[in-house]
Amino acid sequence: MNYAMIIYIVGWLLMVEAGLMAPSAIVGGIYREGAAKAILITMVIAFAVGAFLVLIHKPKVKKIYAREGIVITALIWFLYSMIGAIPFRISGYIPNYADAVFETASGFTTTGASILSNVEVLPHCLLFWRSFTHWVGGMGILVFVMAILPLAGGSNMYMMKAESPGPSIKKIVPKVRQTAGIQYRIYIFITLVELVILIALRMPVFDAFCITFGTAGTGGFAVLNSGCASYTIPQQVVITVFMILFGTNFSAYFLIVRRKFREVFRMSEVITYYCIIAAAILMITLNIRGMYPELGLALKDAAFQVGSIITTTGYSTTDFDLWPSFSKTVLVLLMFCGACAGSTGGGIKVSRIQVMIKTITKELDSVVHPNSVRKIKTDGKQVEHSVIRSINVFIMAYLFLYALSMLIISFDNFDFETNFTAVAATINNIGPGLGGVGPTQNFGKYSTFSTCVLIFDMIAGRLEIIPVLALFSIHTWKEGEFTGGPLFRFLHRKDSGDYS
Repeated sequence: MNYAMIIYIVGWLLMVEAGLMAPSAIVGGIYREGAAKAILITMVIAFAVGAFLVLIHKPKVKKIYAREGIVITALIWFLYSMIGAIPFRISGYIPNYADAVFETASGFTTTGASILSNVEVLPHCLLFWRSFTHWVGGMGILVFVMAILPLAGGSNMYMMKAESPGPSIKKIVPKVRQTAGIQYRIYIFITLVELVILIALRMPVFDAFCITFGTAGTGGFAVLNSGCASYTIPQQVVITVFMILFGTNFSAYFLIVRRKFREVFRMSEVITYYCIIAAAILMITLNIRGMYPELGLALKDAAFQVGSIITTTGYSTTDFDLWPSFSKTVLVLLMFCGACAGSTGGGIKVSRIQVMIKTITKELDSVVHPNSVRKIKTDGKQVEHSVIRSINVFIMAYLFLYALSMLIISFDNFDFETNFTAVAATINNIGPGLGGVGPTQNFGKYSTFSTCVLIFDMIAGRLEIIPVLALFSIHTWKEGEFTGGPLFRFLHRKDSGDYS
């Protein structure tokens, strides 16, 4: 284990977090808010700790591998959440530190779940910081840093793989830093387009920034207690469209920039993603039609909530907890489905579900035709057995963590619907659930211990579970070669392809 390199990179990342707080401090200065001092104090703390870690011992060997990559990735998401929570705590707006960490972790992991019952009492600088964490965490903290700092040479692909959502990740271009740069240029461009459109539609500038950050990161922190319900219909339509766009695999946008349109239409995951959205909107619209005076309004709300839930954004324009059982069931299924791999969305991911369905179909055919040989293919490429195995391991780990979390938080004695959707909302990085954690409720009712469990679920869900669980494996810390089993051997192969 290259501990010196881990400490060195973590130090740099903490100094970066101090810099990321600067825009929020500027907002506090513009509005002349006392809470800006809390942000400045936190910036000093983060920078001082980071600088100390960087200067304490410069590593002689700057290469990192799978073991160091997953440790750095998992640690930094916890540290960013803990340090990012300090402004809420010392300003007094969230007195309980565990709740403050929950709010910040919810921001960085783009979950959008909140412990606040009244967000409008927060000063502008804290609201801005809260939403800005969505934008930073959307594409990934390490992807952002790698786009601007060459921290570990070519070996930082291990960190990118550990952090990026989806079954696997490949380099768009030969160098990882260039890949990260291309992704962030696309990310920034789409963000600016949405921001300009919302301002042109006369949304307040501050709201436009915060809502755009939440949409881009598929996060869901609103600046109004009413969520997005108070905005005009054109503004809600724009938010709907961009939520869905940010839930699309960013490889599709790269192909569009390269004018490889045929390859985009061959991406089965993207096509399936949009088909699921269309089908869900149609079913819910027909189911809730009687609750609305006009079909257009029912369609608008159905499209907004479907786009919000499948992309795991978490914004709402209505209390969908009051919808018929069928519509709520569709939304719960979309919570688990999630968006595309390689997007800013959470959930299991459409690509995994595709492979699982094809695997089940293959096994059923094998029962009927034992001697048949059938290969699973996606986008014309054969899916290797190691990919299927890694997906199976992910699903098993996912179900284990889900069941354990449900069991633990049940000690708070809330109803099953509330606990079930609370875990679903956090582990899938969605935000609102149903019942006691519905769109008009919050997570502040849970005990400190349950809050910590849900914080863990948010970070584990954002990092696809395995990197976080690896922190608890003795093999991660034991000296000697670290292989991490078949899942890590696949995830961290230099020639691994993109089967999303």
